Amino acid sequence: MWQKIPPILRNKYVITGLAFLLWLTFFDRNNFIAQVKLGRTLTDQREQRSFYLNEIRRDSTGLHELMSDTNLLEKFAREKYLMKKDNEDIYLIVREKE
Repeated sequence: MWQKIPPILRNKYVITGLAFLLWLTFFDRNNFIAQVKLGRTLTDQREQRSFYLNEIRRDSTGLHELMSDTNLLEKFAREKYLMKKDNEDIYLIVREKE
């Protein structure tokens, strides 16, 4: 029976190496499958980080513009929060979606 197995697979170092690779691939706590999943998660986290950094930059620019221009601040307050002066009336026009 041992004669049917190729000599390279009968070598104790090859058997030990294959057992080690099998252990690392499936049974170890830091196995190959877990490492692939962690790599995907890390990639997703980096994409989210860059998205939020871009959003922070965009919002910071908008905030700086609002704080430096009083006319723009008044326009923003009127449009976003429906603020008005004491002697004004506001009429909202609601358009129906088609």
